[in-house]
Amino acid sequence: MSVIQARGLRKVFRTGFLMRTVEPVRGVDLDVREGEIFGFIGPNGAGKTTTIKMLTGLILPSSGEATIHGVPVPLPESRRGLGFMPEGTYFHDYLTGREFLDFHGRLLGVPRAMRERSIPELLQKVGLPHAGDLRIRRYSKGMRQRIGLAQALLGDPDLLILDEPMSGLDPIGRKDVRELILQLRDAGKTIFFTSHILADAELLCDQVAIILKGQIAHHGYLGELLGQEIEGVDLVVEQIDEALYERLKQEARRAVVQGTRYLFELPDEAHAEKALKLVLEAGGRVRSLSPRRRSLEDLLVSDLQADSATARSEGEVER
Repeated sequence: MSVIQARGLRKVFRTGFLMRTVEPVRGVDLDVREGEIFGFIGPNGAGKTTTIKMLTGLILPSSGEATIHGVPVPLPESRRGLGFMPEGTYFHDYLTGREFLDFHGRLLGVPRAMRERSIPELLQKVGLPHAGDLRIRRYSKGMRQRIGLAQALLGDPDLLILDEPMSGLDPIGRKDVRELILQLRDAGKTIFFTSHILADAELLCDQVAIILKGQIAHHGYLGELLGQEIEGVDLVVEQIDEALYERLKQEARRAVVQGTRYLFELPDEAHAEKALKLVLEAGGRVRSLSPRRRSLEDLLVSDLQADSATARSEGEVER
C-alpha cells in the first residue's frame, strides 16, 4: 500500500523585478510504501525541499497531484498522523527543550497526560535526556537537529517526513539517528527523508529516488538500482617494498598510501588474483580483500556527469 503518491508534481515560481520564471520541480512521480524507509536523494538545488513543501501542504503545486494515505495533500486531513522535520527549523530560543516539546504537543492536541509521559521518552530517544531543562539558545547545531527530530515524533505519527535529519550531526549522532530510524521502521512507521550523505541513505533505505534538476532520474529498490555486479576489488596490504608497490600500482586503477598500509583499487577479480599472488610470494601481509559494487554515489556521479556532458553539447550546438 502506498502511503505517499505523487503524479506529475510541478512547481513554478516567478521571482525578481522582471518576474523571471523558475521551475524547481518538473513533473515528479513518487510511490512511498507503508512500513518502508524511502530516501529522496539529490544535489543541492535539485528540488528536494520544494517537493517536500508540496507534500506537506506548505506550498501548492502549479500542476500535478499528491496524496497521503489516499487523501489529497491540500486537505488538512492528509496531515493527520504525519510528523515533519524541516531542514531549516525555527526554534523558540527562550524555551527549554522540554517546554518546546510541550508547546508543540499542545498545538498538535496531544493530551496533557500523554505529553507528560512521552516528552521524557522522546528526549531519551534522541539523546537529549540531560538537556531537557536547558534553553534552546544554548543548544549546539547537532542538539537542535535532535530536538527537531523529537518534535517530529510527537503524537506517535505513523508517517515521518524528515528533511536532512542528519545534517550537523557528528559521527556518533548520525549513528544514533540511523539506529532510531531503523527502530521506527521496525515499529511499523513509514519514513521519507532527504539526505546528501549518500552512505547513510545506502545503509538505511528500502527504496530511493534520485532527483536532478527537478526531475526523477531513478526510482526503485536499492537492489534493482545498484545491482549485484562486482565493479572492482579493493586490496589493502602491508609489509611490501617499493618495487612491489610500483608493480602492484600497474595492476590498479588507483593506489593510495595510508601510513604503513597500501590500498589498491583493482578493476576486476582477475587483476585481484594476480595482485594477491604477487603479495603472498613476496611475503607481504594482506589486510583485506573486498569486492566493490556500485554505490549510490557512483549512480549520482554518473548522472551528474551525463547531465554536464549534455549541457556542454547543447551549448556547442547553440554556438
